[in-house]
Amino acid sequence: MALCPHFLEGGTRMPSIFEKIDKIKPAYDITYKIVMFICKILLIIDIAITCMSVTGRYVSFIPDPAWSEEVVLTCMSYMAVLSAALAIRRGAHIRMTALDVYLPKALIKVLDVAADIAVLILAVIMITVGWSYASGLGAKGTYVSMPWLSRFWMYFPVPLAGVAMVIFEIEALYNDIKKFFVKEV
Repeated sequence: MALCPHFLEGGTRMPSIFEKIDKIKPAYDITYKIVMFICKILLIIDIAITCMSVTGRYVSFIPDPAWSEEVVLTCMSYMAVLSAALAIRRGAHIRMTALDVYLPKALIKVLDVAADIAVLILAVIMITVGWSYASGLGAKGTYVSMPWLSRFWMYFPVPLAGVAMVIFEIEALYNDIKKFFVKEV
């Protein structure tokens, strides 16, 4: 179901506010591509370190570093929370839609906005509490196998993903609010 980009329900011209806000969509596209690129790099790092570690257990001239498990787990935590932020942009989160066919479309639009607001609140909590943990508890400890590296980096994915979620959730909220004013075609 596509949205007509320039007309309101009833066929009148869309207010220029939507046209102006729609011009920042490329910034969201770039942000999405950057976060996706980071996730891809982290996946490559994970695979490479895991392959090296497993092979090193059986092939004597390949090293099996003690730090491999902690680095792999840290990279996986970054990927998990950043990919959740990416899912917001694509609308790919798990959602309850079984009853949508029985509910009025206006109510579904209101529920979508309410869900967006709830996720936005969660993202802000992730930023504040996650930063508190990263800069407090995380900064005080170190990785077991790498005592020179702060555990800040183990807690940092949570506030980082919170920032990405805020960015993508603002776009999702805007798109859901826009559905109230823009005619569907």
